[in-house]
Amino acid sequence: MSFLQPVGQVIDLGVNIDHIATVRNARGTTYPDPLRGALLAEQAGADLITLHLREDRRHIRDADVIALRPLLATRMNLEAAVTREMIDFACRVKPQDVCLVPERREEVTTEGGLDVVRYYNEVEAAVKQLKGEGIRVSLFIDADARQIEAAAAVGATVIELHTGRYAEATPGEVAHELERIRMGAREGVQRGLRVNAGHGLHYTNVQPIAAIKDLHELNIGHAIVGHALFVGFENAVREMKAIMVAARLGTAYTSGTGPA
Repeated sequence: MSFLQPVGQVIDLGVNIDHIATVRNARGTTYPDPLRGALLAEQAGADLITLHLREDRRHIRDADVIALRPLLATRMNLEAAVTREMIDFACRVKPQDVCLVPERREEVTTEGGLDVVRYYNEVEAAVKQLKGEGIRVSLFIDADARQIEAAAAVGATVIELHTGRYAEATPGEVAHELERIRMGAREGVQRGLRVNAGHGLHYTNVQPIAAIKDLHELNIGHAIVGHALFVGFENAVREMKAIMVAARLGTAYTSGTGPA
């Protein structure tokens, strides 16, 4: 049995292909093709493909989502804002998962979690509509007890904890931010939620997050796309998955050999 496919559930890797599309769109070409990246990621051990259709279509476009949906052998995790346009689009495409995220046009990337407490009614309506189409709904939120409680109350079955503060923490803040994620994951599980995490994770900070046993899945994109420039996309995906699995199993990871 490969260490990438150990016996029993270890931890899933969702590969975000947004920034393949970012490179494509920078020159207005048809390449690099994010669809090809998604299929290569699956071949390299990705458990799902994540992509964010933003209001301004700065990277992923509608046609990308539509074309990719029937091609995936794993599952599609579509990130979308809580807007009528995006919820209706998701209901037409019917990805296996939709992760509802906050979105501000001026931000470079998602800067925080969805405020479910503040926008409770809007989020509840979106969750109900998506679930009515057989779509599993996740909410991208901060590791805050009030937000986790609200996520469960609106009917979501999954939460994805925002790890941006952990990723950007100073050395003196890391332990606190890690504990915040750990406690948030525990709170989510206790409320009957499946708990995922993501944002800002890369090859040297993912290990403590992957080691949290209450986390089911990590979604990572920018770091993998960046590393792929030097090692190739499939190798970049394999290495990230191997690092995550090693951290969860409590074993050492040595580049090129898997857990020692």
